Amino acid sequence: MHSLILATATRLLLPLMLMFSIFLLIRGHNEPGGGFVGGLVAGAGFTLYAAAYGVSQASNMLRIDPKRLIGAGLLVAVSSALLSLFLGLPLMTGLWYKEPLPVIGKVGTPMLFDVGVYLVVIGVTVTITFSLFEAEGE
Repeated sequence: MHSLILATATRLLLPLMLMFSIFLLIRGHNEPGGGFVGGLVAGAGFTLYAAAYGVSQASNMLRIDPKRLIGAGLLVAVSSALLSLFLGLPLMTGLWYKEPLPVIGKVGTPMLFDVGVYLVVIGVTVTITFSLFEAEGE
């Protein structure tokens, strides 16, 4: 079933949802928000796109296999946790860049961990919803 209203609203909402998810990700290492909530918002945006245009077009819009997103996110999160071990510090000790960046603020391993969580949550959410949409179509 194709709905013109849903398709039009999705074209307007998807970019806004993705920008808001990036905002939540960047804001989250200092204030409420973070990788999990930002990933859920981005995953919801791609789910909305799949509902409006179908899984194949949503997969093309995502441009990367969701399972690869999960793997990349796990790699980023684990590497941010292990980085302190290489410096002789306890596991998951926060390491910070000395100068704050103009828009983002303080950057460190907690931010890197949030990026990993963000990617994992997007990958898992999109994998589950795309599978549900494909099973519904059969």
